[in-house]
Amino acid sequence: MKIILLRRKIVVKFLIIAILILGIFVWTKYDKEDIISVFNNSKELPIYCVHTEKKQVAISFDAAWGDQYSREILDILDKYNIKTTFFLVEFWADKYPEVVKEIHNRGHEIGNHSANHPKMSQLSKEQITKELKETEKTIENIIGEKTILFRPPFGDYNDRLINTCRENGYYVIQWDVDSLDWRELGVQPVVDRVTKNVGNGSIILFHNNAKYVTEYLPIVLKKLKSDGYEIVPISKLIYKDNFYINTNGRQIKKN
Repeated sequence: MKIILLRRKIVVKFLIIAILILGIFVWTKYDKEDIISVFNNSKELPIYCVHTEKKQVAISFDAAWGDQYSREILDILDKYNIKTTFFLVEFWADKYPEVVKEIHNRGHEIGNHSANHPKMSQLSKEQITKELKETEKTIENIIGEKTILFRPPFGDYNDRLINTCRENGYYVIQWDVDSLDWRELGVQPVVDRVTKNVGNGSIILFHNNAKYVTEYLPIVLKKLKSDGYEIVPISKLIYKDNFYINTNGRQIKKN
């Protein structure tokens, strides 16, 4: 009996030591903010859409790969007298500075989409700040204005990203209507996804180099306008202060 008890004590001690070693390994290998967030019920969220009684929506274009359709997109937007938001990656802005200027000169808003299009949740605070600041500087050098909106590549974020963006004066923007235009399924699937899912305060995601963008864009714009929606840049849709974000990512104005 004493031998059995002794063996149990040895096993328990071994398990305790193993757990401590594993804990030390995890604590040193992974970012402490990520570990803490697992045990924290509160989670920082970006803005997916806005709670508003106004029939307003925002259209956004992510620009990271290619420039084949950008000027035609701008012509279509001019035709319908609509202003939107373009989120630019630094290497794209570096490659097409004249297009960046034209986007700005035609009255559209420019947002920050990172420097290298990484998964932001995998970066340290210092790396996130570098991604923000390098892109911010490049765009500011081209158009003379500082960006205040940030869209994380792949929609990938965590608490560290949201907090770091906030510290650097950024609103983190997602979307609640994904056109899935990058799948290249054709014109009608994009039109249906957008027009059937949009609502007051929606933020719509398009890509500047999507294959059918110049075909589906006019159809979507006509439909939204005929349904009574006003299309505005994201910074004119969101609240800048005195707000909270609910668990669905909807930005709500505080009373």
